[in-house]
Amino acid sequence: MSSITRARPSAAHPSPSKSRQRWRKFLSYYRPHLPLLAADLAAALIVAAAAVAQPLVANLVTTGLIGLPPGPDVLNQILLAGGLMLLLLAVQVGASFFVDYQGHMMGARIEADVRQELFEHAQKLSFGYHDRTRTGQLMSRITNDSLWLGELFHHGPEDLTITVLKFAGAMAVLVYVDPALAGCIALLVPFAVLYALHFNGRMSRALARSKQEIAAVNERVEDALGGIRVVQSFANERLESGRFATHNRRFLESRREGYRSEAWFSLGADTFAQLIVIIVIIIGALRVREGELTLADMLTFLLAVGVLVDPVQRLANIIRLWQEGHTGFVRAMEILEVEPDVADRPGAMALPRPSGAISFRDVGFHYAGGGAPVFSGLNLKIEAGSFVALVGPSGVGKTTLCSLIPRFYDVTAGALLLDGTDIRDITLASLRRQIGVVQQDVYLFAGTVAENLRYGRPDASEEEIVAAARAANAHDFITALPDGYATDIGQRGVRLSGGQKQRLTIARAFLKDPAVLIFDEATSALDTESERLVQESMARLAQGRTTIVIAHRLSTIRQAERILVLGPDGIEEDGTHEALMQQGGAYWRLQQLAARI
Repeated sequence: MSSITRARPSAAHPSPSKSRQRWRKFLSYYRPHLPLLAADLAAALIVAAAAVAQPLVANLVTTGLIGLPPGPDVLNQILLAGGLMLLLLAVQVGASFFVDYQGHMMGARIEADVRQELFEHAQKLSFGYHDRTRTGQLMSRITNDSLWLGELFHHGPEDLTITVLKFAGAMAVLVYVDPALAGCIALLVPFAVLYALHFNGRMSRALARSKQEIAAVNERVEDALGGIRVVQSFANERLESGRFATHNRRFLESRREGYRSEAWFSLGADTFAQLIVIIVIIIGALRVREGELTLADMLTFLLAVGVLVDPVQRLANIIRLWQEGHTGFVRAMEILEVEPDVADRPGAMALPRPSGAISFRDVGFHYAGGGAPVFSGLNLKIEAGSFVALVGPSGVGKTTLCSLIPRFYDVTAGALLLDGTDIRDITLASLRRQIGVVQQDVYLFAGTVAENLRYGRPDASEEEIVAAARAANAHDFITALPDGYATDIGQRGVRLSGGQKQRLTIARAFLKDPAVLIFDEATSALDTESERLVQESMARLAQGRTTIVIAHRLSTIRQAERILVLGPDGIEEDGTHEALMQQGGAYWRLQQLAARI
């Protein structure tokens, strides 16, 4: 078994220990940006302090002016106070600019870090995980969810700092001016908090559902556009539009509840702010009338309430960002907490170029999730440098057997050895560097011919690329393309024929220069001429390497040194074409069936 097993999926309500781990993980993203975070928080503190200072300056001015006759001293005092308030405004504007610009950049950098980590982790996850997970779901988590994370990482600390300091500072000014009136305002705070918590929970549930639904929309788009040729060839545009409309409608409905809760939340925050102003005006006017409050204090109180309203509104924004960002963070963590089924064992060694001897010793294998085992007690030796063909009916495990060699999956029993070493004791990177796989389902990346060929060896020179293309019978058709090796071949190589794409993958394998080569039905979908060219390329590439060919067309493997016939119970026959034909067994029956097709 693999030394590292897959973690269980995260629960909807993680355990306290997992919550602490996630909280520490969240905070760890700030570590590379601590100087900028400190400067951002300092600027936020200045913003809050300057805002709170404005009512105090106004109070000093108005209190000092009441009852004084007009004169030069009064004018100088007003000008001095006005200059001080303008200075405070300038400081506040400068600090706010720093918070908005540099703070956003910090959030964007952290967002990019999270997105990079998610992508790199997804690249490491084993075939088993990708077999169970849809690409559209992963795309949504890596792209959409990380966008909101950046906003949370930016606005979270600074808005929280400004909110706390402004609220505390404004309340301190209110208590200083009139404790009784400040107490009336403080009585409203618990009700506002309870109201916010209620709709916060509703927004959280609505946002979680919305993220699931938009991931389903992305998945539908990726599936339909990726298979656009199939869609149009069956004239099923209307069918796909209907399917998309269903997912689109579900996403719209999920947003309805979220917007409703958000509207109630924002309405409550605005109402709370307006209610405070009304209370101050009514009660303050009564206290001025009774002589318990001066007009100067009343003015200061109103200015302080204006400062107090801003934290209430910021709190609404913080909660909204927290819901968006935290939901995205949880979804990101659900990916990062999945450990690969296949990973390097402690002490795994790098593999020098092997001779290519492969040995299966009592190998058993079954896919994750249960089901009948594909292999049980499989024993097989393949000599270094030999040419071996695998044949058999569909579903007996030919591709699975070959997928075990580069550890796309790990054996669940027994051992698989390369040059006498258990492949689990070899680092994955060095093992896979020595194994080349050419599949029937060719995958080429969007880009140029040269870029796709260099995928086999990124540091390959132009001369080496051309040599590999010549060896794969690809040079002539490449030079006939509009821009030769610089021609853009489109998504998945859609501008090339099946035979051209297959020869490019063989040229890519030539550049990789592996010691072990696996052809997985590489010619089954080609026409006769393309098959001939690809077979010639395969023969050149196979020279001096251990080569395993999974054959659908039995005519392509008659010259193999060994032909292995796989059946439901494992290897049923083993020999050359002539020997197996003389036996009149499973291989002979496959040949007879092929002749009648």
